[in-house]
Amino acid sequence: MEIEIEYLLKLFDRAVSRKSFIRIAGAALLFLISSGKYGKKALQAADKRLDSRKKRAVKTDFDLAVSKGKNPGAITRKAVDALGGMKRFVRPGDVVVVKPNIGWDRNPEQAADTNPAVVAELVKLCFESGAKTVKVFDNSCNDARRCYENSGIQAAARKEGAMVYFIPDWKYYPANMPAGSAMADWPLFEDAVKCDCFINVPIAKHHSLTKLTLSMKNLMGICGGTRGQIHWGIEKKLGELALFIKPDLTVIDANRILLRHGGGGGSLEDVAEKNTVIAGTDPVLCDSYAATVFGVKPESISYIVKAAEMGAGSMNLASARIKFINA
Repeated sequence: MEIEIEYLLKLFDRAVSRKSFIRIAGAALLFLISSGKYGKKALQAADKRLDSRKKRAVKTDFDLAVSKGKNPGAITRKAVDALGGMKRFVRPGDVVVVKPNIGWDRNPEQAADTNPAVVAELVKLCFESGAKTVKVFDNSCNDARRCYENSGIQAAARKEGAMVYFIPDWKYYPANMPAGSAMADWPLFEDAVKCDCFINVPIAKHHSLTKLTLSMKNLMGICGGTRGQIHWGIEKKLGELALFIKPDLTVIDANRILLRHGGGGGSLEDVAEKNTVIAGTDPVLCDSYAATVFGVKPESISYIVKAAEMGAGSMNLASARIKFINA
C-alpha cells in the first residue's frame, strides 16, 4: 500500500507543476474553510460593506461657538459649553470617536497636527458625559508611530483615558455610497463609521491644492486605499465623505495655524497664533468660518462651495447664530 501511494505521488509530481499544485491546494483549503463555522464568518467579512452613519438630532444653543484665549484646553471647553455642553452629544455608555489630524511628524509648535490640549480636553469632556470608550486615531501621512508621539496627541489623549491606536490595514471596508458616487466602494475604517458619536477635530492650515485644509478634508484620515486619488475631483469627494460620516460635532483647532507650505513644511515662520477654537454641528458652516480666520472668503474654497451645494451644510455665516467667547 505504501509503495502504491509513493508511486501515485511521483505521477502527481510529474503531472502537476508547483504553481498548479499551489492553486489546487489553495482551492481545497478555501473549500474546507468556507464550509466551517468560522470560515463562513471570514468570507462574510470579506464581502462586508459599510453603511453611512446616522447623525443624532441635537439642538444646540448656537449654530457656531468661537472661543478665544491663550489656553487651548480651556477655550475648547468653553466652545462646547456654549453649544449646550458635551452631554448634548455624548450619552452614557457611548463609544465615541475623537478624530484629530495626526498626519505629520511634527511637534505642536509647528502647527501641522491638532493641538494635543484640544484633543485631551474633548476626551475629558466625553468621559465626563458618561462615554464608555473614546477612540483616537488617524491614517498618518508620515510614519504613524513618530506622528502619534511627536504630535503630543498620543500621550495627552491616553492620559485622559482614551484608546489611542494605529489603524490596522485589515479593518477597512468598502463604503456603501449612493449610486454614481465618486467615492463608490472607497475603503473606510470601520471604527470611524460604527460609533455612537463622531467628533471631528482638525487643525486649520494651508493646503497647496485646496488652499485650506479644515474639517471636511480631515475626514480623509479615515480613508484607506490610494488616498492621493481622492485629490482628483476632491470637491465632490469631500462633500460625499461629509454626508456619509455625518460628524455629530466639529471642533476646529485654530490656536496656531499654518499660512504656507502645508503640514509637510515645518517652518515656524509659516505659523500664526490665532488662539481660537471653532465648534458646531454643521461642518460646512464651521469650515466657512475657519476660512475667515485666514482672511479668506469661504466662497473661494471650492470644496466648501460644493459641499453646500450637495446639502452637507450651510455656508451662510450672515444668518448663523454665532456665540463669541473670550476666555
